[in-house]
Formats: sequence, C-alpha cells, structure tokens
Amino acid sequence: MNLGSSWKQEAEASRSRTSSFAEGELRSRSFSKQFHTADGEQPVPIVDDEAPFTPSTGLTNVEAEKLIKTYGRNELEEKSKSKLQIFIEQFTQPMPIMIWIAILVEAILKDWTDFVILCMLQLINGLVGFYEMSKAGDAVAALKASLKAKAICKRDGQFQTIEAWRLVPGDLVSLGAGGAVPADCIVNEGQIDVDQSALTGESLPVTMHAGDEPKMGSTVTRGEVEATVKATGMNTFFGTTANLIQSVDELGHLQKVLLTIMGFLIVLSFLLCGITLWYLLHNGEDFDEAISFTVVLLIASIPIAIEVVVTATMALGSRQLTEKGAIVARLSAIEEMAGMNMLCSDKTGTLTLNKMVIQDDCPTFMDGVTRDDVILASQLAAKWWEPAKDALDTMVLTTGDLKNCEPYKQIEYTPFDPTLKRTEATLQGPDGKEFKVTKGAPHVVLALCWNKGEIEEQVDGKVLELAERGIRSLAVARTDNKGRWNMMGIMTFLDPPRPDTKQTIQDARKHGVEVKMITGDHQVIAKETARQLDMGTDILGCAGLPSWNGQDALPEGMDELAETIMQCNGFAQVFPEHKFLIVEALRRKGYIVGMTGDGVNDAPALKKGDVGIAVAGATDAARAAADIVLTAPGLMVVVDAIIYSRQIFARMKSFIVYRVACTLQLLVFFFIGVLFFHPVAYNSSFPDFWYMPVLALITITLLNDGTIISIAYDNVQYNVNPEQWNLPVIFCVSTTLGAVACVSSVLLLHLALASESAGSFLSKFGIALDFPEVMCVMYLKVSISDFLTLFASRTHGPFW
Repeated sequence: MNLGSSWKQEAEASRSRTSSFAEGELRSRSFSKQFHTADGEQPVPIVDDEAPFTPSTGLTNVEAEKLIKTYGRNELEEKSKSKLQIFIEQFTQPMPIMIWIAILVEAILKDWTDFVILCMLQLINGLVGFYEMSKAGDAVAALKASLKAKAICKRDGQFQTIEAWRLVPGDLVSLGAGGAVPADCIVNEGQIDVDQSALTGESLPVTMHAGDEPKMGSTVTRGEVEATVKATGMNTFFGTTANLIQSVDELGHLQKVLLTIMGFLIVLSFLLCGITLWYLLHNGEDFDEAISFTVVLLIASIPIAIEVVVTATMALGSRQLTEKGAIVARLSAIEEMAGMNMLCSDKTGTLTLNKMVIQDDCPTFMDGVTRDDVILASQLAAKWWEPAKDALDTMVLTTGDLKNCEPYKQIEYTPFDPTLKRTEATLQGPDGKEFKVTKGAPHVVLALCWNKGEIEEQVDGKVLELAERGIRSLAVARTDNKGRWNMMGIMTFLDPPRPDTKQTIQDARKHGVEVKMITGDHQVIAKETARQLDMGTDILGCAGLPSWNGQDALPEGMDELAETIMQCNGFAQVFPEHKFLIVEALRRKGYIVGMTGDGVNDAPALKKGDVGIAVAGATDAARAAADIVLTAPGLMVVVDAIIYSRQIFARMKSFIVYRVACTLQLLVFFFIGVLFFHPVAYNSSFPDFWYMPVLALITITLLNDGTIISIAYDNVQYNVNPEQWNLPVIFCVSTTLGAVACVSSVLLLHLALASESAGSFLSKFGIALDFPEVMCVMYLKVSISDFLTLFASRTHGPFW
C-alpha cells in the first residue's frame, strides 16, 4: 500500500469539496504580504500585492510587547453595559413606564400622597432590579474570564502556550486538529481542514494550503501547520462582523412560557380594569378618583418583577453550577437540562480518565526490536520538541528520555485525526538515511505492512487478548531500506474509568436519565469499559449505521435507527457523523438529548444535542460547541446540573402558579367588589362603591414583588423525573388557588360590610366595623392570601 499517494488522494478529494464565501469575501486567498520593519525593530504586516509572502519565524517577547501597544489586545470588543446604563434601564423599560404613567396621572390630579407612594414603588423596584441585574452581569463576566482561549506561539525561539489575547500580527503560531484559530492567520506550509461554519454556515470543512487564510472563530478539524498571524482583535474578519453575528442568550422554552403568562395577565388586567373604570364613571363616580384607583389597580395586578425573577433565578443557577465546576455558556441550557431524559456520552476522556498508562508488556514483531526501540519510534512519530497536542502524545513523550530523539531530524509530519487514526513522520537518521515511522490504531497500521498476511493473525490475536482485559494498544511501524512498512510492536496502555463515572451513571438513572455510550474506540474495549461501569455490554459497531457526508439531506431510516439505539447500550468504532446522526435520531424520537464529549469528533454531536457538555480538558472545538463546559475533573457535576436545573424549573413553576393566582385574586376580587358590592346598601354612612386606598394597593404590590424575588432563592423540592412544561395544568392549579383566595375574600368582604347589621355573623361576636376598619381587614386578607398562596404553590401533594 502506497501511503503517500493514498493521503494525497484524500487531500485532493478534500480540496475538491472546498467552497468559497459569498462574493469571495471570505475565500481563502494567497494575499502577497511581507513582514517589514516600521522602525527597524518592530515587524509590521503590510499588504503588498507586489511582494511575495514571507512566513514569520517568530517574535521575541520584547517585540510582541511593542506591537500589542500598536494593535491592541487580540480580543473582541464586547458591547457591555455600564452600571449606569443598567440602572437607567430599570426605569425606562415597559413595566416601569406604566408606573411613570400612573405617577403622571397622580401629579395631574395633584394627589401628592399617592404621587410620593408611587415614586417610592418605582425607586424600590428599580433598585432591586439593578441589584439583581448587576449580580447576573458580574457572574457572566467571571464565567467568560475563566474560559480565556490559549494559543501555541513561538516566542524567543521557543514554542509555548500563551493566552490568545497576547498574540500580535507577525507571531508564528501552531494550528492543530481540535484547536480554535486564535487570530486571522496565513498558512506557512502544509495542509489543514478548517471548520468555518461559525462564520459561513458551511457544513463541510474547507481544506487550506500554504498561503490560505484561516479566520479567527473557525476551528481546525484535521492536520497541523504553522501559520503567521495576519490580524488580531477587531481587525480580524470576525471582529469586523462581530456585531452582525453576535447573538444574545435565549431562555428557550422558559422564555416562551413567561411571555405567554405575561401576555395573558396583561390582557386580563386591562380587560377587567377597563370594565371597572367604565362602570365607575358610568355610575357617577368622581373622574379623578376613578382614574387614580383603576391605574393603581392595573399596576398592582401586572407582574412588574417578572424579568428580575427570571434573571435572578437563571444567574443564581449559573453561579451554583460554577461553584461545582461547570460554566454555563448558554443560560437556556439550564432549563433544557431539567427535561433531559437521554445522555449520550463519549468514552475516552469522558467516561474514562484519558490518562494513558503504558504497560511493561510490549509484543514485538521484528527481530532484535525491544520495548525501548518501540517507544523511541513512537516518540519520533510526534513533534517531540513541542508541547504535546493530545493524550497519546502526552503518554508517549513522558515515557522515555526525549534526548534519544535529538540525533534525528524530522522532515515531514502528519498529525493524528479522527478519520485516518494514525500519525506519520518522515525522518533523517544519524546516518543520513531517510525513513518513515507511524503510530496509530493496530488495524490501520497493520494494513500498511508489506507482510500483513504473515503477521495478521498474530497481531489480531494479541490485540483481541489485550482488549478482553480492558487494555488498549497502539501499533508502531517503520519503513525499511526498500521503503516497505514493518510492524515494530504494540505498545499497551490503560485508560481506566474515572473514579466517579460509575456512580454518576447510577445517579443519572435514578433521575430518569438513560445513558448511552458512543465511542470511536474498538468495540471489545468499549464493551469492557461498559461492563466495568454497569452500562450493559450490548455495544454495537458502526456497520449498521447509515452513512452521511454532512451536506446532503439526512439519510432515510432515522426512526429505525432510533429504535436500534434504544435497544442497545451504545455504539463503538463510530465516526463523528455517526454521533451526529445518533443524537438527531433520538431528538426526532422525542427525547431531550444531552451529549458529553471532549474531542473534535464529538463537536458536531455536542452542537446538535439539546444540551452539549464539554468535559474538563476538552479541545477548543468541543468547548466552542458545548452549552456547558466542565472545569473540574469527573462527571458528577452533570448530576448536580440536573438537580439544579430541576430546582430552577420548580422555582419557575412556583413563580408562575403564584403570580397567576395572585393576579386572579386581586383582579377578580376588586372587579366583583366594585361591580356587585355597594357599601352604602349595608350602611348609609358607607361610600357608594367599594375601594381600597392607593397606599394599600401599592403596599400589596411591593410585598408581592419582594415575595416573587425570594422564589429565586427558594430551597424547593425538585422532581426526580425529567420536567416538562404543561401550561393547561399550571393554569388549572393557579385558577384553583386564585379562586379559593378570591371566594374567601368576597365572603369576608360581605361579612365585614354587614358587621353593623343586627343579626349578622360578626355581630354575634360583638364585632362592628366602620368602613376604614373594613378596608384594613380586607387589606390584611388580600396580603395574607397572597403569602399563603405562595406556600401552596410550592407544596406538592395534599396541603396538610
């Protein structure tokens, strides 16, 4: 098998798929540029179509410090709001504007007492909202700070990992599979595949060669090259279009539910308040009094604090998860996780430690080859002088003495990627002769060997024997003087499950979440890992899975695929597109799917899942695609996230039930009280219509808003099963609670107004109330009913 020609054919096939951007604006172009010197010291990139592009060889830290003063930090300017803006918004949004209108009405009527009371209401609501919004903003800022991107850059002659914001034009960076492109760059030499979907929406990666320009915001999916930084920060293509492609956090189902509830309450409030105002004016009530009473009643019935509650609840949930080691990149993921009933998980690095431990057992297949020879060859099949790019390289490069590699010169290197499943390097030995080495999956490396037929049974038998013991294997081969590949040996190593994985899976199942393993690893190894974790051993291969190129319409048979997925415990030896299709099939079946992973091959499925979770140490590609990024080792935080999300869901249900019930009680009670109760009929000294002082209504509003805000911090009893929104049930419960409170208020109003009548119920106890005392009684009744409604709305089961 001719390896070189095989890879070249793949490269050409990949190149043929390359697509351009609209009107060529983002097409990877070979701009002619040269790095000149502005003052004899600072290299500055200058666009010059006449001069050839000269790749950078790296900068010194001194040069970089000078350039960063010229070009600024390599980060996007965020449209963050100042504290003053947040404060002003608390008084200029739709709800506060309604209070301003009420304040204006009271000023026109010259009712200065009510005017001052409404101003105090506005100030208190504004201050509470400002406090909660500020806390949420500070929490988000802290989360973003902890997710700062890194870049591998050559400074002072050495490749080192630095924070991406320190990059400047002229820097030499290393771009590898799984890493995000940290700035607009120009490829020096070699070939990489770049996922630019975040910029263009293209589903397929674009193949780039020397002179092409990967853009900031894209992700390398295959290959490894050195590149020269062309532009940074707001000077990048991503920076110039940031305002167009930035999106705000959406609250998903929760937002839709809250908007529905809010719309219902507003319509109901305007309708009943409008009828009340018409009735008062139609029956001769003073215009000023009628307007004043109706406007304040309208304000008291509308959920002014609804946005504060949502912000406080979601921000609090994010902070709680952060303390547990999980950063929420998309707030709506918290609410969606409450309904998650299926969790698909990658194996390597997610269920397992992704910390390889090389064993002493090293079967060899060449005469005179020792374990040390195999380890040296595996090190030569990596860039041993640079920081390790993945777990395999970390294992190999930390096993033997890297000084043994120094006599060799690496001429060409092809890094590992999920499709080819091996690395390859061309080297020149101390004797001046060139040869190639490769390391990778045993069946892939075996296929290269000229004597495959002679050793295949021996190699396969050894790999199977190791796999049955849960031991992984890495084959190493090199070419001989004739250019033929020879199998040197098989390195054995372990990737044990994380200590908390088994307990996490058990806890997830207790919370109604089924767990499936989806891995690209060998089927037998996947079965052994699943057995250790009590996940079941019915792990299927990828043979029966449909194929898909990522561009055409999804294949037929997705429903059948979902049935297959449900009947097994997972899949092994799958490719990225298979993981994507598995997640999509489950979602089409009606499951709320979570996906956990750490690698480039997991990124498509992480993006497709309802909740994508990148584990600690995940690649930039996985972190960018995920909704939640774990910062602490282990998966136990996933169960914490499930619990917290369901607590938040329970709080929001309590809030909705409580707010609807309170609004119904307040509106319907005053509607019935004004239209059907005439105090003068009970006592000639009473007024014609029932009313309550504005001060009392405002006090009720303040107390209700304060109570609603406390719901965000309520220690609720969460549901052990996945949650779903059921508005008919929520409205039914709210209406029942509101009706009970309203009926009792109407009954008490009748008894209080009739207390001075002979033979009335209260008169039997020696109670006789004048009208101010009746208003006081009803104020206490409405307030207490609201508070008791809060307890009822958060209680499960019978009230006793």
